[in-house]
Amino acid sequence: MPAHVVCPRCGGELRAPSLMSSEWRCGDHGAVQPLHVAGTLGDEVIDTVRHQAGVPLWAPWPMLPDWTITGLAWAGDGRVPAVATAIACTGPAPLGGVADVVLVAEEPGVGLGARYAGISGTDPGETLTGQMSRTSAHAKVHAAGHPTPLWSIDAAEGRSAYVGEASGCWLWAVAWPAEAGYALAAEDVSLVDLREILPSPLVFGAPSPYL
Repeated sequence: MPAHVVCPRCGGELRAPSLMSSEWRCGDHGAVQPLHVAGTLGDEVIDTVRHQAGVPLWAPWPMLPDWTITGLAWAGDGRVPAVATAIACTGPAPLGGVADVVLVAEEPGVGLGARYAGISGTDPGETLTGQMSRTSAHAKVHAAGHPTPLWSIDAAEGRSAYVGEASGCWLWAVAWPAEAGYALAAEDVSLVDLREILPSPLVFGAPSPYL
């Protein structure tokens, strides 16, 4: 399965394991679980990743009208189940043009969702705790049939980011442009874990630029 391998925290190049070290290493972040970005999309690729994942592989289902799956990534070295997954979806933006949303499930400390959101660190941490103490959830989705609150956190320019917890992992939804996230928050979105349910047919589109 063709895949480009990068650091989950910064997207930089990695040094592969060698006789001196069994770990994948980033020059800036040290030992990391390598992030594999699928070079092709299709049911066969989805099926392979869903069996490797140790965290949910979230996808909207039913898909919003005119939206398609446009990217797939997972973090893991193959010796243990993948510690993070990401699926990109693309569709019409609320103010015209194209919108992209990346859904991330990850164990604490991986840093993939934070990277897509454009924030420092690996986890939402105190930023999310402060939001939860000050305000009710800014969005709600149904993840594997369970109502799941998400809070908006400050993200890098041009995007919006929502984060919460589902199935014992962080759940991130990062959207470009920013207003796409606000519109998504207003929708009744249901997510399925593709490890448990593989809907058919999944519709795939041109690769997203954000993975």
